[in-house]
Amino acid sequence: MTDELDRWERRLGSVAQVVPYFALVLSTVMYWLIAPHPRADLLAVAGATVLWMLWFRTLHPGWVSRRGLMLVFFAGILLSYGYLGLSDAMFGFFSFAGYVYAVDVLRGRLKFVGVVVNAVLAATSLYGGLPPFDQPVPLLIYAVIVLFIVTLAGTFTFLGHVTEAQSQRRKEMVAELATMVEENAGLHAQLLIQAREAGVLDERQRLAREIHDTLAQGFTGIITQLQAVDAPDRHVDTAVRLARENLAEARRSVHALSPPALEDANLPDALDEVVAGWIDQTGVPVTVSCTGVPRPLHPEVEVTLLRAAQEALANVAKHAAAHRVGLTLSYMEDVVTLDVRDDGTGFDPDARTAGFGLVGMRQRVARLAGALVVESEPGAGTAVSASVPAIPAEAAS
Repeated sequence: MTDELDRWERRLGSVAQVVPYFALVLSTVMYWLIAPHPRADLLAVAGATVLWMLWFRTLHPGWVSRRGLMLVFFAGILLSYGYLGLSDAMFGFFSFAGYVYAVDVLRGRLKFVGVVVNAVLAATSLYGGLPPFDQPVPLLIYAVIVLFIVTLAGTFTFLGHVTEAQSQRRKEMVAELATMVEENAGLHAQLLIQAREAGVLDERQRLAREIHDTLAQGFTGIITQLQAVDAPDRHVDTAVRLARENLAEARRSVHALSPPALEDANLPDALDEVVAGWIDQTGVPVTVSCTGVPRPLHPEVEVTLLRAAQEALANVAKHAAAHRVGLTLSYMEDVVTLDVRDDGTGFDPDARTAGFGLVGMRQRVARLAGALVVESEPGAGTAVSASVPAIPAEAAS
């Protein structure tokens, strides 16, 4: 609806620029055809007026913001109309140009003053000139004509002014609403992240206690018992090594560290690291590209996208039998998107499966008010797209 009203305003604005030329040309042609002896001075003034309008308004539309220059322009229009209209009533059609330009180039009270002066000139031209001041009846008729035309012109100008003010207010309200929607969307996403962080913190503290009291202590006990074996054995050494590695992993979980790939790198570099490790394991080539301008994002956003990439690549390795994989990270103004595509066997996305990979990815993305889209069909490969709000890193503070 707003776009339609804006289009109509632009159309009316274009028509308003044509009306003065049409009114002047029509008046001049009719005068030249009807007048027994057309006066050369009137034709010259009409031609000069066309050049005046062309130079000040049509060829230099930016000058409309220069109030002093527009006063000079409008004064020239009034002088031209006064000379033409008072010389021959046929030029009365040109009065429409005065109304159009008064509304177009004048501001505030000057707009109404310009309309009133133009209306008085139109009434005088219609009457055939000024009446004798010593004859009451002609003077009264002239006053009634002036009053009628001034009232009519002033009323329509006032209505136009109110309509323009309402239109401007409507545009401001639409702009304010759009800003509020954008701010609310960002605030909504930020509140979701904060709520998510609060829940994650509680859950991490609970898991840390559980892991410390169970797994970590259990691994420590296993290592102690294995080290007490009198006869070292290769299997025992392997068990000790595995127990130590899992103890280290348990301790890392207790401290709730970020994914190692993100500790000393930004998200694009972390994805490169993950992809390099995946290529070493699978031997399948992966093309990695990044569009937009990379920038630091909220840790939850980066972790979510990194985990989505890891899960998508894991699914490709397990199920796709792909020969090529493409990974694209796209930074946009409000959204950051990760796309993973492969040329593998594909599958039916609507079919129910026992796997948790896609479900877990979808849940991770949904926690950030994002969206996960999976496009695939048997024999045609798979495309996974995860989009989340591009919340800046500063929001984490």
